[in-house]
Amino acid sequence: MQENQNSMTSDQYDIIIIGGGPVGMALSLALQGSGVSSLLLEAREIPEKVDDPRPLALSHGSHLILHRLGAWNQLAQHTPITTIHISNRGNFGKTTITTQDAGVPALGFVVNYHDLFHAMHKNLTVRDTHYLAGAAVTKLETSEDCGTVFFNHQNEEKKVSAQLLVLADGGQLAKQLPEIMYQTHDYQQWAVVANIQAEKKQTGIAYERFTSDGPVALLPNQQDFALVWTVAPEIAEEIIQLNDENFLSRLQHHFGDRLGKFRSAGKRSAFPLTLKFAKPITTHRVALIGNAAQTLHPVAGQGFNLGLRDAYELSNEIIHSYAAGSEIGTSTMLSRYQQKRQMDSNAGRFFTDSLVKLFSNKNTLLQQACGFGLSTLDCLPPLKRFVSRRMIFGARG
Repeated sequence: MQENQNSMTSDQYDIIIIGGGPVGMALSLALQGSGVSSLLLEAREIPEKVDDPRPLALSHGSHLILHRLGAWNQLAQHTPITTIHISNRGNFGKTTITTQDAGVPALGFVVNYHDLFHAMHKNLTVRDTHYLAGAAVTKLETSEDCGTVFFNHQNEEKKVSAQLLVLADGGQLAKQLPEIMYQTHDYQQWAVVANIQAEKKQTGIAYERFTSDGPVALLPNQQDFALVWTVAPEIAEEIIQLNDENFLSRLQHHFGDRLGKFRSAGKRSAFPLTLKFAKPITTHRVALIGNAAQTLHPVAGQGFNLGLRDAYELSNEIIHSYAAGSEIGTSTMLSRYQQKRQMDSNAGRFFTDSLVKLFSNKNTLLQQACGFGLSTLDCLPPLKRFVSRRMIFGARG
């Protein structure tokens, strides 16, 4: 349902997806051709104008999902990651993970958020998809056999119902559901992101450098690098205000000379880092996916990949129920989905949270222990394979 766009033809669907970001769009695309009727509601008025410069590190597993959804070939650009170089600033210990270690053709790919958004959005609009932009949801209601969504579209109040409501909106609407509780932890860190040009061109290596202030990552992005620099909130504001010369000098001092001299920087932006996760991720006639289910620290790039797996596994449960002639959105179906996602979600959350807390501190003994851990990982190929494949494919490897 698109505003070029199909008119709304029904007020009843099997599935209503609220939130038209990449995770919500992934679920909509995954349901195409299954016979399941779905409606995707997006609050933004003109999604085509999304311009978000943030880099996304997509795992090889996410690449496979996007390929199955028909979105991968629509991407304007993507840069493969063939090696991950992990080090600990000021301490011994490092490890490198390669495609051979993990047994995959590429560990992952770096894409820009807006490129991915446009690719998936294009795929939706060329299909007979029920997609409505500029639909601001105001209220949710659930009954024994369905969920109802109230929303404002073109200054008109409307409502639609479905057997299952899926929240992919980041978590705002889940606050209306008393059964859903969020646990949060403020890392007291911000991420500064920018595109960086270095003296040495990228060769498919992603650098993750841990420091006592937080990790700094340089990801291969076309010929250059995408920077994700974790700093304290007050430092983030200071860094954003620096001119390019002083910004690059400060980054050089922080990261080191491994890539030679940093030559130029693109537009900078910053955002706060918080761990947030819902318990439970399902309730009566409602399921949460993506950032509505969990928001993670960007270290190791697990958050979006986890959300994409949420969407893909939920689509499998929905299609399985539909094909078996079972009702969609029942407590049995949702319990099955929650159990399947629990291990992956918990493992991803524990892994990223542990990395931040272990490495982002000034305790000398702990820093030495972390360095020893990196060196140990580098010397044990089976352990390296185990860790890398779970980063790529999730907890079930």
